[in-house]
Amino acid sequence: MANTPQAKKRIRRNQRRAEINGIRVGRIRTFVKKVEAALAAGDKAAAATALQAAQPEMARGVAKGVLHKNTASRKFSRLTKRVAALA
Repeated sequence: MANTPQAKKRIRRNQRRAEINGIRVGRIRTFVKKVEAALAAGDKAAAATALQAAQPEMARGVAKGVLHKNTASRKFSRLTKRVAALA
């Protein structure tokens, strides 16, 4: 249990940040799922549009520190490859 006022403040701050970061990660997952749903349906145009919307969300996640740069790059690369393979 935290004893110092600063440690108690850190606990409060960490809880708020964890909630915000969880929302950010969930938003990114939603955008990625839209791409995967379009891929599963075989709709290249919808998949490409969804991919264009997902890319800035992943980049924002990297900038905010909720995703590692290489993780976002890997996910975007794999999704791009799958969209291109639909042709």
